[in-house]
Amino acid sequence: MKQSRYLLLGIAFFLTSLISAQAQDLISVNELAKISKNTDVVVVWAGDEDGYKVHITGAVSIPHTSLCNNDPVRNLIKPTAEMAKILGEKGVSTDKTIVVYDEGSGKYANRMYWMLKYLGAPNVKVLDGNFKAWKAGRKPVTGSPSKVTATTFNAKPNAALLSNMDEVKKAIGNPAYAVIDARTAEEFAGTAETELRKGHIPGASNINYETLLDSKGMLKSKEELQSIFKAKGITSDKTAIVYCETSVRACVLYTALKTLEYPKVKVYDGAYLEWQATASNTVE
Repeated sequence: MKQSRYLLLGIAFFLTSLISAQAQDLISVNELAKISKNTDVVVVWAGDEDGYKVHITGAVSIPHTSLCNNDPVRNLIKPTAEMAKILGEKGVSTDKTIVVYDEGSGKYANRMYWMLKYLGAPNVKVLDGNFKAWKAGRKPVTGSPSKVTATTFNAKPNAALLSNMDEVKKAIGNPAYAVIDARTAEEFAGTAETELRKGHIPGASNINYETLLDSKGMLKSKEELQSIFKAKGITSDKTAIVYCETSVRACVLYTALKTLEYPKVKVYDGAYLEWQATASNTVE
């Protein structure tokens, strides 16, 4: 009986450690420099194609927009099979450690991070501080495109990471949910110049994604992040749904919440663009 108890405790500890480790999906410049040449590691540039002109040595270019369609609204993720095909052609597989980065804003890297997690990639990391930190660390860069060996990306979509308009409607006024807008305070309040309907999804909280990053573009400490979310009443028992205009910036919030080990975090992929385009939807 005692041995069985110890075995169960051991399994529980292992699972807890595994979950915790999975939540820590940031990698430092020095950590990446040590593993970047490993054959089981692939580094992915997630910004636009022009930004790849000078890149981390060995990195492949997969702009986050290449995995998206612009119909019926801009920046919706493509069907799973299409995304998997693009990733496989670029040498990205679910068997590898995938490290994503952008120019320093964090929004494109974290968008790619969320898409890869949604597709079922088990080991994805965001370069903390992105290319800005890599250059500051004087790590190797190049202007030559990396050689790519095509592979197969075995996608297994995780529907629990993706939200849609119907669920957002259900979340409004529901204490089991927290809907969070990652745009600026001006966009949220409807005072920014825009061609969209001004305002935000009713009942949403506003956390500008930039407030989660420090002056070097790195994700703030767990204590700081926890303080920011708790101040808005966003606790780990709620299902958090994050969005912005096209749910690119929102993915920084997604990563921050997963770093805090919030168990139920979703991205509303249609985002405010879809919400406000539907005439029957109200905005605040």
